[in-house]
Amino acid sequence: MDKQKLLDELKAKMEKDDTLPLREGATQLVFGDGNPDSELLFIGEGPGYWEDVKGIPFVGNAGAFLNQLLTRIGLQRKDIFITNVVHFRPPENRDPTDFEIKAFQRYLDEMIDIIDPKVIVTLGRFSMAKFIPGVFISSVHGKERVVDWKGKSKIVVPMYHPAAALRSGEVKLKFTMDFEKLPAILEKADSSNIEVETDKTKVKDEIEQMHLI
Repeated sequence: MDKQKLLDELKAKMEKDDTLPLREGATQLVFGDGNPDSELLFIGEGPGYWEDVKGIPFVGNAGAFLNQLLTRIGLQRKDIFITNVVHFRPPENRDPTDFEIKAFQRYLDEMIDIIDPKVIVTLGRFSMAKFIPGVFISSVHGKERVVDWKGKSKIVVPMYHPAAALRSGEVKLKFTMDFEKLPAILEKADSSNIEVETDKTKVKDEIEQMHLI
């Protein structure tokens, strides 16, 4: 079964799930958009007004800015897949709660399994915390990390949310600079040496610790 069909089935399952929070105040489910065969997956926070109206993530001002940066590095929206940690719009665009994020988690996890990207870009602190908990985005933005995802190595690149970049010139500059690193990170992911590099780093650390004993 191809990935698009699996995603369509997952979306249908979510639409029928009456236990999901935020449904009551939302217009519709905002599932995900883009190329299911993409090696690059973006995960944001939650739908805003225009996303709720159109049923597609990142179609407002933040999405337009994101599209500009994709063009800047030679990509288009159709080349990536993009989604959020919650898929119904929180009231007044407030932050999603831990309970809400956890309620959608199994669906997001299945989405990640289906797409099976090599690189995951987290947009904002809520999606970052899914893979890299206990850190501040100001300290780790733009720094890729290799994480274990159900036995597979994934490169995760934490970034600011594009909406935050539109509110601050300083954040916008950092976000743009981080975005421009993506082609090189994708090239590294394509080399298929992610696990080997991780093992080498682990061995090097163990040798250094032995010398300190």
